[in-house]
Amino acid sequence: MHKTHIPVFDIVVIGSGPAGATTARIAAQKGLKVLLVDKRQELGAPIQCSGAVSRHALEELGITPSEEFIHEDIYGFSIYNQQGDKTEIDYQRIKPDEYGKGEGKKPLGYVVDRRRFDRYLMAQAERAGTEVWLKTEGLGYQPLEDGTCEVHLRRFNQEITVKSKVLVGADGLQSQVGKWAGLRTHIKLSELASCLQFIVDKVETDGLLEIVTGHQWAPGGYAWVFPKGHGYAEIGLGVIRTMTDQNAQWYLDQFIQKSFFKERFKDCRILEIQGGGVPLAHPLKKQYADNLILVGDAARHVNPITGGGIHTALSGGRIAGTFLSSFLKNGKKPTAKNLKGYQDQWLEELGNKMWKLYDEKTNIFRTKDIARQDEQLYNTMSSYFSPDSEYKKI
Repeated sequence: MHKTHIPVFDIVVIGSGPAGATTARIAAQKGLKVLLVDKRQELGAPIQCSGAVSRHALEELGITPSEEFIHEDIYGFSIYNQQGDKTEIDYQRIKPDEYGKGEGKKPLGYVVDRRRFDRYLMAQAERAGTEVWLKTEGLGYQPLEDGTCEVHLRRFNQEITVKSKVLVGADGLQSQVGKWAGLRTHIKLSELASCLQFIVDKVETDGLLEIVTGHQWAPGGYAWVFPKGHGYAEIGLGVIRTMTDQNAQWYLDQFIQKSFFKERFKDCRILEIQGGGVPLAHPLKKQYADNLILVGDAARHVNPITGGGIHTALSGGRIAGTFLSSFLKNGKKPTAKNLKGYQDQWLEELGNKMWKLYDEKTNIFRTKDIARQDEQLYNTMSSYFSPDSEYKKI
């Protein structure tokens, strides 16, 4: 009886968002045999975030900003308190020689189209030599005695087993891949922001990301107005449901109809509605197991105060891809003990700062006095986005 041929890879990545696609691309560029799978047939959907990313984050990964996925250039921030007082951090004014629209000048960052951006990143991974399977679901994995593991997949309703040295879980919040390995990927409701945003027409924007703090508008989170390009804007917010009896939609309606922006919003037309859960939590304490690591949202590589996850997903993917290529070339066995090196490296580059931010956020929302809480959050956000912030990289 002939045995079915089992495909063999160095790494299998489950989930083709920014973290998974970046891990796959870097590993493939460094000579590993990589399989990238995603259960969706269309990447980037459903959209759960506003899609802002810094120029530095793209440059660090050799991603050339392209009209293919960029909606709008960004030059700075306006941070508002509940009453509408603001701190403006416009890099066109702070460093006019470097930032601006003229020749030789650059933007600070971009609002990207998540569908196109994710597709672009996957294409880059494929061009680097990654094999990509869409409409493919992960079912489980089994470490073997020879130091490899079997990964069980369902592709177009057919069950397939592949072999791999390391499985990378890049499958998002409350990662299933992490659960297979017994990692604690569950998130507390008190640390999950319920987010809703409208893509609207007829709202003026001026190249700044506008962030509105204050319990009245978004308890536990904040509201935002982001330029979307072509005359569109994103108006959204995130709330922590354990801090309020109302849902995100109620708050978004209040914000549009009653906030200090109400005149500016009065003619807006809603063209699209997007929503989802965004973690404002600490990174997972353990992001590795035998033959397995987690990256991106799956490992909670998300900024715990802004909820920003694209930059941290790209950086986490770079760290994971680089670590795995040198690790596997050294011929080490991918035991949990040996793969801990990935998390150590990630903590050193990014994670320790995230933990510090998480502690700052926790202290703010521990304050029972709401007015004091609002003031602390406004001050923290204002200094977070300032040019001398220690958190630039995240």
